[in-house]
Amino acid sequence: MEFLKNLTVLSLEQATVAPYLTYRLAQDGMNVIRLEHPIYGDPNRFIGENVLNEKRMNSYFLCINSGKKALTLNLADLKGQEIFKELIANLNVDIFITNQLPKNYEKLGIAYELIRKIKSDIIWLGLTGFGPDSNEGAYDPILQARSGLMELTGEADGDPQVTGVPLPDMGTSEHGYGLLMKALFKRAITGKGTCINLSMFESTVSWLTVPIALAKSFNASISRRGNTHEFFCPVSVYKTSNGYIYLAVGNDRQWEAMVSQNMFKSLAKQEYKNNQGRISNVKNLNKEINTITRQHTSEELIKLFNSITVPISKIKNINEVVEDPLVAKSILTSIDPVTGTKITLAPPPNMTPFLDQSNKKLSFYLITLYNG
Repeated sequence: MEFLKNLTVLSLEQATVAPYLTYRLAQDGMNVIRLEHPIYGDPNRFIGENVLNEKRMNSYFLCINSGKKALTLNLADLKGQEIFKELIANLNVDIFITNQLPKNYEKLGIAYELIRKIKSDIIWLGLTGFGPDSNEGAYDPILQARSGLMELTGEADGDPQVTGVPLPDMGTSEHGYGLLMKALFKRAITGKGTCINLSMFESTVSWLTVPIALAKSFNASISRRGNTHEFFCPVSVYKTSNGYIYLAVGNDRQWEAMVSQNMFKSLAKQEYKNNQGRISNVKNLNKEINTITRQHTSEELIKLFNSITVPISKIKNINEVVEDPLVAKSILTSIDPVTGTKITLAPPPNMTPFLDQSNKKLSFYLITLYNG
C-alpha cells in the first residue's frame, strides 16, 4: 500500500505469531526488519526441507517471512543494546513488535518504557501466550487445548483434535494487525504512541462467541460435533461418486428448494419440513442424503445446488484452492535473491486493489550487526 510504505517496523521475532503479523505488514508495503539471535536465529529456519540449498532457509520458514529484511543482534550484551537504541533512533522506527517472554523485556532492553525514551511516539506491541504477567511457554496447540478450541474440534465420539491451521497463532496476528492500525490512527490524530500487550490466550478465547454465551448463560453442553452443525440441518460433508462435497442448508426455504428436485424428492417428508425436525433426526437424515449423493459426481451436485441457490462446495485440496479463479488472481510470488527460486505465497485478505508484485523479494539473508 503506497500510503504505508514510509513506515518502518522493527521486530524481535521467531516462530509464527509475530512473524505472520509482520508478514502481513510487509505485504502492506511497510519496511519490516526482523531481529534474530546471532547464533541460534529463528528456530523455524531449520524446519522443513532445505528447498533452496541455503543454510537456515528451510521450507517452513519461507512461508511467512517474505518481503522482510533480517538482522542479527546480541541483545543480551550491553553493546548490542546500544546498537539497538541506535536502530530505533536512526531508522525512525514506527512500530516495535516482539514475542519474547515478558521476563526478557528489561534484560534485553526492549521494554516499552525504555524504547519510548528514545522514540516518544513509538507503537510497541508485545505478543505473549498468557499476558505480560505470565512467562509460561505457549505453542499454538497448547493454546488450542487451554482455550477450548480442541474440545470443540473433532468427531462427537472421537478424540479432541487440533485445527487444520494454527488459529491461536494466526488469529492473534490478525488481532494484532487491527490493534496496530488503531494505534497508527491514534498517532495520526494525537501524535502519541501506544503500548499494546496482546495475549494469544485472550485472543483465542474471544472467538468463542456462541459456545461461551450458551454454556454460561443457558447451561448448554457445548462440545465437538464433527462436520455437522448444532443448530442447522442438513449441514455436513457428504460422499459423492468422485469425492466429497460440503452442503449447508441454512433455512426451511432452502430445504424446500432441495427436496423439490427429483434427485431428493424421497426426502420430502413431513417430519423434515422444519429445521427442528431435521435436527432431531440428523443422523438418519444424513445417512439418507449420503445414499443419494454417492450416486452422483461432485460437479453434478454443485451444478444442481447452485441453480437453486443453496450453498455447496467441493472439498478441495490445496492445489485446487490455488487454481480457484478468486485465488489465482491475487496469489503472490516471491523470488529468492540468492538462487532466483520462485516461491508461491498465499494472497493477503481483501487487498487486491493495493497489491504491487513488481518488486517482491524474499530477503531472507542475515546481516550480523553484533555477536557479542
